[in-house]
Amino acid sequence: MSQNFSGYHSSVNKKIKTEQIEQIIKAIISGKYSWACVLVLQFAGYNPMDYIPYRTYIRLLKTNCLLGNSQQN
Repeated sequence: MSQNFSGYHSSVNKKIKTEQIEQIIKAIISGKYSWACVLVLQFAGYNPMDYIPYRTYIRLLKTNCLLGNSQQN
């Protein structure tokens, strides 16, 4: 049983920046726990689609990215 962990090592060494942590905390405080999970995965260098069903991921993107853009304007 040998597994290829080459992709694993490159993503483990990636550090999350302060601004990104603030986005995650903001999502948690807002009660958007699923979105916080997506952010953690993205910022850590993982593909959220490997862990979250496609339809759920797209819904989260639409809800949070589109809402986020309209609230900033």
